[in-house]
This record gives sequence, C-alpha cells and structure tokens, in this order.
Amino acid sequence: MNKPILECRGLAKRYHDGTSYIDVLSEINLEVYASQMIAIVGNSGSGKSTLLHLLGGLDKPSHGQVFINGNDLSKLNETEKCHLRNHHLGFVYQFHHLLPEFTALENVCMPLLIRGIAPVIAEQKAENLLELVGLKNRMSHKIGELSGGERQRVAIARALVTDPLCVLADEPTGNLDPRNAERVFELFLNLQKTVKTSVIIVTHDMRIAKQTQRVLEIRDGQLV
Repeated sequence: MNKPILECRGLAKRYHDGTSYIDVLSEINLEVYASQMIAIVGNSGSGKSTLLHLLGGLDKPSHGQVFINGNDLSKLNETEKCHLRNHHLGFVYQFHHLLPEFTALENVCMPLLIRGIAPVIAEQKAENLLELVGLKNRMSHKIGELSGGERQRVAIARALVTDPLCVLADEPTGNLDPRNAERVFELFLNLQKTVKTSVIIVTHDMRIAKQTQRVLEIRDGQLV
C-alpha cells in the first residue's frame, strides 16, 4: 500500500493575544499521496495559510504531528527541518519572493546551489524547467523586467527545481488578473501530471479549486 508523502495527525494551532487564547485550527488530519492535487478553501482568516505553514514546517503546531516522507517534524531540529524542506518540499506564494537583483535563471538555480549542487548542473536543470514553464527566452532577464505572470512562473520553476515530493502553494494566483491566473493554474495541472509532484493549493477561487482532485474546506478550525 502506498504511504502518504505528507501527513498530519491531530494538528492544532492556538495563539495567545495577551488576554485570551484563539484556536485557529483544531484536530486536523490529512494524508497527501504522490501526484495528488488538493485545494484548501475557506473564508478569510479561517486558517488556510496557517495550515500550509504548519505542513511545511515553517510554524510549530500547538498540538499534533506533521510527517514529511515519514519523518516526524517534532523530532527534528531546525537544521534538519531545513534539510528536509529543501529536499522534499517546494513553496509558491501569492507574492513571488524572488530576488530582484538576480535573473530568472539565477533565482531558479538558488535552491540547488544552497544544497551544494555544482553550478553547471544547477543551471542546466533550471534552464530545462524555465523552458517547461514557457520562459525559454526570458531566462537572462532580471525579475523587474518580467510581468506578474512571468514572475509567478519563475517562482513555480524555482519550487520544482529540487524535484520535491510536494509543492505547497499559498494563493499563487491571488495577485494575478483572471487570464494569467488561469494560465498559472493550468501550468500547475500540467506539471502535476508530467512531473508527478503533489500540489496543495490554498485558494479563494472556487473555479480553480473545482479543477483539483480534492477540495477541502476549513470551517470553524476543522477540515470538512
């Protein structure tokens, strides 16, 4: 039987605002398998982004466990978590978080260079991915010279360059016009089918959510 590549059990997150506690998430259970595309929807402030940060090990749960490729994040130190993220996860955000002083190619190379991969190998892989996302002729352009849709495609290529088991995408189309939003999502669909990477996408756009294999809603701090 296939094992989940990403899993959480009894996941909860509580914040303290100085006078009282606010329970954002409660008893979240989720299993993500290879080559799945899952949408997470919910009202603003429902905890969608919080859940994604917990799944990616970017935030610590108040209760519960997260497993990435069978590794329990609660048993790892920060260095080990960073290593696990770099090898198994990719991240795409509403705002691309690309480095403006570097070219599209250099931005995509960055995760591999951090891993210690030889520059010539990193560049070849980055070039292949940028061509795959339709930016063959834009590789040498600085980020400021690219359109919003192009920047988001660079961010997707950067997320995929390490061959992650799963990409966590937080409102990746939320900052784009409808036409570019649809293009970016189609790119996710095509890459999920061809590269076989799983995708968890947080979105407020139900048109996009309904095109995924599974739609989960956060309501009253729980997945329904």
